[in-house]
Amino acid sequence: VQLQASGGGLVQAGGSLRLSCAASGSTFSSYRMGWFRQAPGKERELVAAITWSGSSTYYADSVKGRFTISRDNAKNTAYLQMNSLKPEDTAFYYCAAQNGVAGPLEYAYWGQGTLVTVSS
Repeated sequence: VQLQASGGGLVQAGGSLRLSCAASGSTFSSYRMGWFRQAPGKERELVAAITWSGSSTYYADSVKGRFTISRDNAKNTAYLQMNSLKPEDTAFYYCAAQNGVAGPLEYAYWGQGTLVTVSS
């Protein structure tokens, strides 16, 4: 599966952005999807994940209550709605896909990063 992330940009603190991850080349609905982020000088972290059906989600503590992951299998697209953004949310955001049995941080397919910059 090929992944194309989009939707990043510059936003003021307290603002919102919605990231999209368009998938192609395989059966999107069979993949678990995740959004990761990596800020300069920091390790990559899993921000949110969603099962293939959308029935179960995961959020890092740092984004709970502010970010929402979703997917539209008919459109082969996953989303990350980010509200109440903070300067510490500034990072490159990556979408990733995994099918089959794997650990929660294991993803085989990655999109390119999209930069989110939150100004104070």
